[in-house]
Amino acid sequence: MIISSLLLSSCGLFRSSIKIDNSNLVKLDTVVKIEPYKKIITKEAITKNGLIKIHQVENKYYFELSKSLLNKKILVVSRFIRTPELGGYYGGEEIGKRVIFFEKAPNDKILLRIKTSISTASEEDAIAQAVENSNVAPIVEAFEINATNDLTGAFVFEVTDFLNSDNYLLTLSKAQKTRYKLISLDKSKSFISEIKTFPINTEIKSVKTYTAKTSSESIYKDVPAAVLSGMVTLEINNSFVLLPTTPMRKRIYDSRVGYFASVNLQYDDNQQKVEEKAFIHRWRLEPQEKDLEKWKDGQLVEPKKKIVYYIDPATPKKWVPHLIDGINDWNIAFEAAGFKNAITGKVWPVKDSTMSLEDARFSVIRYFASPMKNAYGPNIVDPRSGEIIESHVGWYHNLMSLLNSWYMIQTGAVDSRARKMKIDDELMGNLIRFVSSHEIGHTLGLRHNMGASYATPVDSLRNNKWLSKNGHTSSIMDYARFNYVAQPEDSISMENLMPRIGDYDKWAILWGYTKFSGSMSEDEEREMLSKLIVNRATNNPRLWFGGEGRDYDPRSQTEDLGDNAALASTYGIKNLKRILPNLIYWTKERESDDYQNLKNSYTALLGQYSRYITHVKTNIGGIYVTPKSVEEEGDVYGMVSKERQKEALYFLRDNILKEPVWLLDNQILNKIKSPQSKEEVIKTMEGVMSSLLSGIQLSRMGFIAERYERDLAEFGQEFQKEATASSLEVYKPQEYLDDLYTIVWHDLDMGRKFSPSIYQRHVQKAYLKNMIALYRPEKAKKGLSGLMAILSQSLTVNTDTRALALSYLTSLKKDLKRTIPKVSDRMTNAHLQYMYKQIEDVFNEAMKLE
Repeated sequence: MIISSLLLSSCGLFRSSIKIDNSNLVKLDTVVKIEPYKKIITKEAITKNGLIKIHQVENKYYFELSKSLLNKKILVVSRFIRTPELGGYYGGEEIGKRVIFFEKAPNDKILLRIKTSISTASEEDAIAQAVENSNVAPIVEAFEINATNDLTGAFVFEVTDFLNSDNYLLTLSKAQKTRYKLISLDKSKSFISEIKTFPINTEIKSVKTYTAKTSSESIYKDVPAAVLSGMVTLEINNSFVLLPTTPMRKRIYDSRVGYFASVNLQYDDNQQKVEEKAFIHRWRLEPQEKDLEKWKDGQLVEPKKKIVYYIDPATPKKWVPHLIDGINDWNIAFEAAGFKNAITGKVWPVKDSTMSLEDARFSVIRYFASPMKNAYGPNIVDPRSGEIIESHVGWYHNLMSLLNSWYMIQTGAVDSRARKMKIDDELMGNLIRFVSSHEIGHTLGLRHNMGASYATPVDSLRNNKWLSKNGHTSSIMDYARFNYVAQPEDSISMENLMPRIGDYDKWAILWGYTKFSGSMSEDEEREMLSKLIVNRATNNPRLWFGGEGRDYDPRSQTEDLGDNAALASTYGIKNLKRILPNLIYWTKERESDDYQNLKNSYTALLGQYSRYITHVKTNIGGIYVTPKSVEEEGDVYGMVSKERQKEALYFLRDNILKEPVWLLDNQILNKIKSPQSKEEVIKTMEGVMSSLLSGIQLSRMGFIAERYERDLAEFGQEFQKEATASSLEVYKPQEYLDDLYTIVWHDLDMGRKFSPSIYQRHVQKAYLKNMIALYRPEKAKKGLSGLMAILSQSLTVNTDTRALALSYLTSLKKDLKRTIPKVSDRMTNAHLQYMYKQIEDVFNEAMKLE
């Protein structure tokens, strides 16, 4: 016992005495006497009552911690209040969060520990002790007890140095310090500015000043404050929020509904393997006691505590109503779960001195003066249960320029309001409203659902009556943006061009927030929720959750629309062709303007075009992934039909493998870059070719074809008839490569008339480069990232892909050899000889290695 005590004392865990067995007392040299309460907390002390009682005595701060608060879980959320200009962080953004608890040590110290465990076990099980023994919480601070309250027994300890230090709990992470290039905290220029305490939380504001290094003298490359002074000053708020004594009931995560989730490792005495349990993030919505019977009868009731979001008073006044509308739009979804008026947006009460924007009790849409074009919606949760405690949505001022650009390029062909650089406030307000709804959806626990738009037939996107009823996507959590499929002749109303709360959103809120009987066990609730999915969602494509993009599934893509990418993208490109010639006029604001607006808008149009190409390309070699429980019929994985893949390849032939001359408008290019510039289009084409001849994709197609052949051999002609009838014939790699070869090289048959354009020569070189990389993956390292090259090599080493590549290279070499003598044009002849030499060199290298 003495040896153990001495070892612990060397770690700083003991101060004045250690009780060994309630009789032996080991006294150490560094004895600090616990003083009378009134000597420490004098008459001059400024005292504030709350979760943690705060005392300020001259320049010292003391916590008075009640015994009842020992070992209680407290969530510490740290946020920026004010930040230096161009530092990349903004007032209101989260720095970090931790769950802590205070513990009384046997040496008259109060320990502050951070809870790190994600493992749980019932206290009734013997294994609970093993879980406890394997998850000791680290001690981040040990406070000397200066006094105790004679009446309550509460512990008083000084926290001045701790709050004013650069410690792991209350200040920046290593990554954040690196971003600011901070060296060390300057304590002489750092101080506690204010502490407030309330019944369930304590709020601490401090000013931290750091020395900082810079890599240049330019304020545009480094934080201006660091360049001009060598110092960076930050204002920080730390919220200590008491978590509920009884955690909210968990709702087990299901991959068929899109919620953010936390994971616990669950142990019990009767299991034969550790169970990994994920549970969703959601607010605690409960009916009021007086409405309990109404709620049981299925009537809409108001929750005990509404979800409230405040609008940052720094927000331009004209946008505040639209942000609030975006919040309130979610009420219709909560009605599906049995709650009315469940969520509301409010103006921040600037005159209420008891409220702070950084206070972790309040959810706020924070407005950032920033050139960034973004918004985001996080949530802060109780890690024990997934209960959402609060959220601070981040809203960057320059987001409006992105919305303007999107709307012009996606709807300019059908909405005259989009045809200028500064759109009307009414339209901008509606765009802000839709983004507000999307970000609030995240703060309610919902993930992106990139597959929602696939539930809408492409032709329905041109049907105003259908759109009025259903919207152009089934979820506002999709990146569906605006209805770019609508054509001018369709007369689509303006409200049917943009997203709104849809069927999936209502379904997801119903699934996540519907209450069940408290007597139901966790497993019984899980089964009930699974049956709910099977009964309501399995056969309703509008309730399908496609995630952020799954395993090469072309149904789940960002920025796409409709159930047929080739058709939707054809309509999209038709509209781009209408928009492009008008950009010169739409982007002009003043006579004195240069062409920067035109350049930005042309770049945005190219980006939209590239998205259309990508949406189609993903269908080739695609795999449908539909998560199911074992009670559901059908496969989880299915192939994209041969018909759909061939349709995609021919779309690419017509829209990118052939030169898209309509994009190369010299009236525009001559004003924003060198004449006849094709770099961006060529870069897009090269990316497409790399994908079409990807070793990973071809191996995947090969495995699918092999499975098809195996099924055909086992089940015979009936299987083939069924596959043909359902358009599920397999697109074999060799058939696909034959089609691609014909697309790229069909002009070789023209002999002396063969005269490819510069663009066609780029296409052919890109083909050759990628085919060589398939045959010799090590050759891909210069053209691909190291990881992609390794993946390509590892996934093709024991497949037919290399053999196929060799076959097509051999055929191409023969075709080139036959054609070269017939071609008299010097540039064309040089092009063919160059490619012939490339193949010959590769073959010679391969022979040497053998």
